[in-house]
Order: sequence, then structure tokens, then C-alpha cells
Amino acid sequence: MSTNPPNLRPDLAPKARIGDPARPGQPTIGMVSLGCPKALVDSERILTRLRAEGYGVSPDYAGADAVIVNTCGFLDSAKAESLDAIGEALTENGRVIVTGCLGAEPDYIREHHPKILAVTGPHQYEQVLDAVHGAVPPRPDPFIDLMPKQAVSLTPRHYSYLKISEGCNHKCKFCIIPDMRGRLQSRPAHAVLREAEKLVESGVRELLVISQDTSAYGVDIKHAEDRGHRAHITDLARDLGSLGAWVRLHYVYPYPHVRQLIPLMADGQSGVLPYLDIPFQHAHPEVLRRMARPAAAAKTLDEIAAWRAICPDLTLRSTFIVGYPGETEAEFQVLLDWLDEAQLDRVGCFQYENVAGARSNDLPDHVPDEVKQDRWDRFMAKAQAISEAKLAAKVGRRIEVIVDEVEEDAATCRTKADAPEIDGNLFIDEGHETLRVGDIVTVEVEEAGEYDLWGRRV
Repeated sequence: MSTNPPNLRPDLAPKARIGDPARPGQPTIGMVSLGCPKALVDSERILTRLRAEGYGVSPDYAGADAVIVNTCGFLDSAKAESLDAIGEALTENGRVIVTGCLGAEPDYIREHHPKILAVTGPHQYEQVLDAVHGAVPPRPDPFIDLMPKQAVSLTPRHYSYLKISEGCNHKCKFCIIPDMRGRLQSRPAHAVLREAEKLVESGVRELLVISQDTSAYGVDIKHAEDRGHRAHITDLARDLGSLGAWVRLHYVYPYPHVRQLIPLMADGQSGVLPYLDIPFQHAHPEVLRRMARPAAAAKTLDEIAAWRAICPDLTLRSTFIVGYPGETEAEFQVLLDWLDEAQLDRVGCFQYENVAGARSNDLPDHVPDEVKQDRWDRFMAKAQAISEAKLAAKVGRRIEVIVDEVEEDAATCRTKADAPEIDGNLFIDEGHETLRVGDIVTVEVEEAGEYDLWGRRV
């Protein structure tokens, strides 16, 4: 049992869990999946395709005939982490295929690791399969491998990420994701619903909807309706909510039509959780202008008040950047004051980093590292105090939780206000012995900390 750390990076997906043993003589592939949940979904799709072709999935380097490293290239620190992971895979296994966001820079990768077998960019599934075939030819058993199988999941069985689109149409100056993953490409609504139905049928109790810009879902295909389902986030959320699982929305920009989602969240029967993950990034209009953020002039505090008037239990999570080029002390103070008023429930924060290819690198007046660190410390202190007060107000309330893990001394659970890995937990340390992972039970909150709760089963 562990409490939620205050400095958890908000861009990371849960650690991939691989435990599908290979049969004797079966070629096996290992997977190292780095970066965000969207990359984790890519890893799942690659492994699902490989398993259907007769490959086994190895949980360690020693048992793998080759290793795929799915990289992150969002920040320079993430690039360094990806290069380290590639180096480790080369040392431990020697046969390495690289894919993912950093794969969009093959020369950069080969400069550091010339012995890799192949490099492909993000969501280039066919190229990854071709590289695997070249390194480790498939040997399928037609009586086992070519039969339809459940998709490979790298998350626990009771929750799953559901990617509804690729790419992004925004041109934020600090971000190179549109360069790596392209413009917005929405999946047809019926395809998303079919995948979600299969997940729920397989035992998934919580669907985590992800994309680069969830609010923009369907814009590129003009909100097309196909087979009775319209490609619009409100319609999609309503359809997903009817499947009987919790539906949690991530990466939602505060466009005006987001208001249409709030009544669904206020309706306790819709399945759509009262939870919005909105990347505000900053609060000062000049900083937002320098970032080239969409909806920079939106009256976000008014929007937040309007949402909470409709759905008082709404949980708001967001991420912010401090120390952006040109950020003055006065502009940073506006962010702190805004946070005081907004009273966000869950908050993550990055210190600004230059990223190769980002337009923000060329902005004047870069903030010294020591100032960025000081602002990050002050920002997180305020966010922590807000979190602690909000959680203390929940003591005595009865709420639903989903069970993530059951150990001898306690069960680790999450409330509707908590996404896996990035938010807090609720711990049950008495009467938890009969609980099972994936159970949804009612608890009474007895104790609160800075990020986590403790409670007893009702």
C-alpha cells in the first residue's frame, strides 16, 4: 500500500503489465511501453496483432527473441528516458525495434544507438509488424494462433484506455505532437462503440477515454453519423455510458459545447463520471497568447462556476506549465490567484523544457532553472493545500469506489474523482478480505490526507 506521491508526472501511463506465457518453441516479443496512455494503447494494438500471427509476449528481456521499445518524445527529459530504455534493451537483449513518438526522429535515435534493428514512427503498426517479421519470422500454430482472440491488454483487467482519435489540430508553441502524430483523425463512432462493447464484455468496469483533444472528436469528419452513432463527444459519451461501465473523460478542452457534457455527469445513472481532465496550462492571458493556446481568452472561471452549478460533485483535474519563456513574477502570481479561485481538485505541473522543433524555443526571456523550480514548489504547495482541504470535506460521506488491488493489509481503491496512477487512492484496511479487483463498493470516508482517503465498507 502506498500513498499518492505529490510530484507524479502527469504525462505517464501506468506501467505495462505483461503476463501471457509463451508455449514451447513459440517466437516471443518483449515490449517496453513508455509515455502517455495513448502510447500504451498503441502498444496493446501492436501486441494484439503479433499474438494473432503466432507470437508470444515475453514479460522480460531474457525470454524475448526481440524487444519493441515504444518511445515518448514529448519532452527532452522523456527523450532521454526513451534513449536510456533503448540502451537497456540493447544491453539485456540485443535485438531492439524502436517505435513511437521519438521514432519520428530516426537519425537522432541511430546517432545514439546505431545497433537497433529498425525505427518506425508513432501508430505505424504495419511498419512495426514488418520489422518484427524481418527480425523474428512468425511460426503460427493454425489450431491456436489464428483463431480470434481477446485483445492484449497492458492494464489491469478491470479498466482500459479507449482511444477515440489520433493527432491534433492545435499549434501550441511548446508542443511538437502535431508534427509527430499529425492532424486530428477521429475514429468512426460505431468503431469506438464496438471496441468499448468488447471491453465491457471481457470484464472491463471502467473506460478511460483518451485522445489529444477529446472535445474536438469528430470535427475532422464533420460529426458524421454512421450505423446509428454520431461522431460527437456528447453523443459518444452518452452511448458509452449506456454500456454499464464507468466512463472517464481525459484531455477535454473547455470549448462551449463541453457544457453539454455536464448534465450527463450530474445524472448518476448515465455512467459518465463527474470528472473532467482539462489541460488549462496557465491562467494569465499573455502567457496563454505566447503559448498559442486555443480558447486563450475564454472566461474559464465563469465556465467552472457554471459547470459546478449543474454538477456540484464535479472533479476537475488539470496540468500546468510554470516558467514558460517570458513568464514574469506578476504573471505567475495571476496563476496562483486563479488556482485559489478555481479550487481544482487534481493538479499536475511541469517545469517548462525546450523541446527540439518547438517554436517556444525561440521565444525571448527564458526563465532561469532556479526560478522555475521555485515557482513549481510554490504552485504545488498551493495545489496540495487545496487538495488536502477538499479531501477533508469528504470525511463522513458515503461514496462508491472501484477496487484496484487487494493485499494482506489493505485494499487500494479509487473514487469517481480518481483516475488510475495519476490521482489519489482510497484505502480500506478493515473488512477488505473478501474484496476482488474490479469490485465497485460503497464506503464511508473516515480519514483524509493530502492526496488520499481511508474508509470502511458500508
